[in-house]
Amino acid sequence: MNTNELTDSIDRKILKIITLNARIPFRDVAEQVGISRTSVHQRVQRMTDIGVIKNSGFHVNPQKLGFNMCVYVGITLEKGSLYNSVVSELEKIPEIVESQFTLGAYTILIKLYAHDANHLMELLNGRIQEIPGVINTETLTSLDQRIKRSIPIDD
Repeated sequence: MNTNELTDSIDRKILKIITLNARIPFRDVAEQVGISRTSVHQRVQRMTDIGVIKNSGFHVNPQKLGFNMCVYVGITLEKGSLYNSVVSELEKIPEIVESQFTLGAYTILIKLYAHDANHLMELLNGRIQEIPGVINTETLTSLDQRIKRSIPIDD
C-alpha cells in the first residue's frame, strides 16, 4: 500500500511540521495548515492508527544518563534461521536500542549504548557472544552523530 494513497497534502503538511517539533501544540499546527485543531488531532490519530506515525515520544540524551559510548555491532549467525531466537535474547539486553535484520556482511546489525569500555566488553563478551547461534561480532564505535532526522516529506 502506497503512503500517498493513505495521506493527502494536508496530512503531509502536518507530518512535515510535527517531525520538526513533536511537541508543537496542535493549535499551532492548525494555524500553519489552515484547518481546525480538532481536524489536526483526528488526522494525527488516523495516521497513527494506520502506521504512518510510529512513535511519538521524547528522545533522551544517553550521555546525560552516563552512557558515553554509542556502538554498532554487526552480528554473524551460524545460520539465518536462528534470527528469531537470537533477537529474542537480544531484546533482553536493555542497552540495545535498535536491531536490523540485514543482507551483506552481517545477519544482524544492532545499536547499543554502554557506559564505558568495560561495560561494552561485558555486553559483548558476557552477553551477546554467549547467545547460541552467534558466531562472530564486529564492533564499530560512533565518535559523533551530526545528522538525525526523519525522512523527507513532500507536500
